[in-house]
Amino acid sequence: MKPFALALALLTAAPALAETHEVRMFNRNDHGSMIYQPDFLRIAPGDSVRFIPEQPSHNAATIDGMIPEGATPFKSKINQDFIVTLTVPGRYGIKCSPHFAMGMVMWIEVGEGAPRDLPAELPNRARARFEEILAAHQEG
Repeated sequence: MKPFALALALLTAAPALAETHEVRMFNRNDHGSMIYQPDFLRIAPGDSVRFIPEQPSHNAATIDGMIPEGATPFKSKINQDFIVTLTVPGRYGIKCSPHFAMGMVMWIEVGEGAPRDLPAELPNRARARFEEILAAHQEG
């Protein structure tokens, strides 16, 4: 195989590079209190999310009933950077364990067309925050 043809074959056969998206966790910032910034991500399967505690006492954990079937739940340690790679398409509800009742949640959609229904059992402030997030990110 000639060098040009070999290079072309390697380039077209190479998989797309996965991305790492950063989410910062705050007690308070200009978007409110107990906040993930951003609070909504749409990513490709195989992308990673890095959770960064900008202020103390935060973590990132999946919410029961708010991950796709076949996905592995996760829970980071308090005050520690955490990276997770999400491969199963669907929706992921994320909470800060100590501040869930205060509405510290975010939404990650992996792939397109993830269902956007909320489980019945959510703390009131978490439900309200999810409704705000989803209203701000209506498909259309």
